[in-house]
Amino acid sequence: QVQLVESGGGLVQPGDSLRLSCTIPGSSFDYSTIGWFRQAPGKEREGIACMSSEDGRRYYSNSKEGRFTISRDARKDIVELQMTSLSVDDTAVYYCTVGPSLLGGRCLNQYNYMGQGIQVTVSA
Repeated sequence: QVQLVESGGGLVQPGDSLRLSCTIPGSSFDYSTIGWFRQAPGKEREGIACMSSEDGRRYYSNSKEGRFTISRDARKDIVELQMTSLSVDDTAVYYCTVGPSLLGGRCLNQYNYMGQGIQVTVSA
């Protein structure tokens, strides 16, 4: 079992930005793909951003590119999700994931391990 720990969630207002962090044991390069999923109330869990450790390519679902940015910090053991222009529709529990080597944006749908999640609430 891989223990991933998310942090940085909370209550923000519409239009605000928020940065989520995920601490990965060892190094994030130990895993071929890293990503972020979320689950909004009453909705299915969805992959929103992921990246390959092999070639550094990043993938985003639907309209997330431009507002959401996945990155890895210099120490390589923390993965971040920078979110901007947040709306109430972004309210969800956000999960960090790590996974196997996958082609293209398949890391938006597959993972091996997932953190416990962290709540992000966007409300006026």
